[in-house]
Amino acid sequence: MWSTAFGGATHNCLPLPDRNLLLVLDEAVLDNVEDGYKPIWVFDNRDPANPLCLSTFPIPSDRDYVAVGGHFGPHNIYENRPGQFVSSELIFATYQNAGLRVIDIRKSLQPRRGGCMVPAAPTKLVDPRPNRPLVLHSADVFVDRSGLVYMTDFSVGLYIMEYKGF
Repeated sequence: MWSTAFGGATHNCLPLPDRNLLLVLDEAVLDNVEDGYKPIWVFDNRDPANPLCLSTFPIPSDRDYVAVGGHFGPHNIYENRPGQFVSSELIFATYQNAGLRVIDIRKSLQPRRGGCMVPAAPTKLVDPRPNRPLVLHSADVFVDRSGLVYMTDFSVGLYIMEYKGF
């Protein structure tokens, strides 16, 4: 747990060894931020035994995603797969009911928004749990070397987008 105020729930990490940084994504697991907002952390990782928090990613603010319902917060981060898109400056992350976010971390103390894509809510749910809200649930993201971005959603399936900001 990085901070008792945020409660943990780490989903995945992305080491950026060329910059001595470590990104850590904490995942919301309850609806309507009932378990608190879970950020994506940027750590100075020069001393792996004692990472130092530098900043957190900006919270999506283009809409009131808490009011939309469901899970709000980061779910997954693209992990720089060998032979595909690799960057220590542009980070692709899914934000459950807030779609895909591209974050520019050239200034690690001040991550900034670099773009987003928020699909429409699904028309029906695949989720078998009872009483689930009819909202987007962005899950995984993959970016190929040509700039095609693949994002999955629990109910809708697969979105394929082209990122032209390289």
